[in-house]
This record gives sequence, structure tokens and C-alpha cells, in this order.
Amino acid sequence: MRRQMERILIIEDEEKIARFIELELIYEGYEVEKAFNGRDGLELATTQPFDLILLDIMLPELNGIEVLRRIRKVSNVPIILLTARDAVVDKVAGLDSGADDYITKPFAIEELLARIRVALRNRTNDSTKKDLTELSIGSLILDPTKREVLVDETIIDLTKREFDLLQYLLENKNIVLSRESILQHIWGYDFLGGTNAVDVYIRYLRAKIEEPFGLKFIHTVRGVGYVIKDE
Repeated sequence: MRRQMERILIIEDEEKIARFIELELIYEGYEVEKAFNGRDGLELATTQPFDLILLDIMLPELNGIEVLRRIRKVSNVPIILLTARDAVVDKVAGLDSGADDYITKPFAIEELLARIRVALRNRTNDSTKKDLTELSIGSLILDPTKREVLVDETIIDLTKREFDLLQYLLENKNIVLSRESILQHIWGYDFLGGTNAVDVYIRYLRAKIEEPFGLKFIHTVRGVGYVIKDE
């Protein structure tokens, strides 16, 4: 039994699909709002509180990826992409823009409901973490509350996943983390190419927080994973 009714926003231009999902979610005990184009969906997402958003990629007026990017500027609400596309590039674009998960149409409603439960559970776990103080190493400072990263007092622009990865490394400073544990903690499921995704995002972080400043925080432990520690 949920302590309070969780609110879900469906942004989907196919009204029959939106209505079908709405009825299933209501049956499961969620409160639901709907929008049938990108602009209306963005307006609702940025002016009302929601616990989760189901966002179609192919939307009229404003496409789903752009809606996602704009939401991420003001909110970390869990977002699951709904898409008829199965090309890897579209999934990567969505995840890189801050989506928490995606599901490809047509999908079984049971799978969608399971992914919603996981996303909401992860959100609850994040919100109840007791350590919300600043994390730092050398000249790098990460503020979990503001979701802000500074290196040498310079603000670093990170995607949601890059930020979460850096935070996880800092929370486990001087501890070697395997690729598998990083993947499970940050992605929560097998992500396309598996653990290779971890290596890709480590490269992204290095390019943003190390190379421009001539620093070295993230160290590779061959055959295992990564560790963040002082030079």
C-alpha cells in the first residue's frame, strides 16, 4: 500500500494509447494527467508536481527529446521514454538527455508497470539518502542538493547520468568499483552494450572534469573497474 497516491503524467499524441495506459495506471492506484502534444506536456511537467513522466519521442509541436531536455533544466523527476523507434541512436539520445529508462512500442503493460515501479523506487531511495552534503576531491566540489559540480570554481555542465556517475564515485572515494556495480547502480538494468556504457561515460567525465584542468581524479583498475582518489 502506497503512503500517498503517486502522480504520473502521460505525454503521448496517440490518444487511444494514452487512454489505455491511463486506465491501467488508475487501476494500479496512480493519479494520472495526460497531454497530447509536446508543448502542453512541457507546460504541465514544469508547472505541476509529478512523481513520474511517461514521454513519447514522436510528438507534435515539440518532440519528446526537446521536451526532455527542457524538463531536465528544472526537474529531476523520473522520465520513461515511450517510442516506436528501436534504433540505438534514438535510445542513446534519450538517455544522454536525462531519461531514466525507455520502452519500445508495442510493449506489454506488465513490463511498463514494472519499469514504473523501479523508477519510483529509485526516486524514493535517492530522496531518502542521508548524505546530502557536498562531496569533494581536490579542487572538485559536487553539491547533491543543487546538482552542481565545480572544478577550480568553474561550473561544469554535466548530463544527469554523468552527474549520477560522478556522485557515485565520490560517495565511494578510494574504493574500487567494478563496472558491473556501477552499471547496476546508475543504469539499473542492462544498457544496450552492457558494461561498455560505463567506459564511455567515464571518458565523458574525464573530458569535462580532468582534461581541461590538467587533473587526474578517476583511475582505471585494469580488469576490474574504476576508483576516484586524489592524485
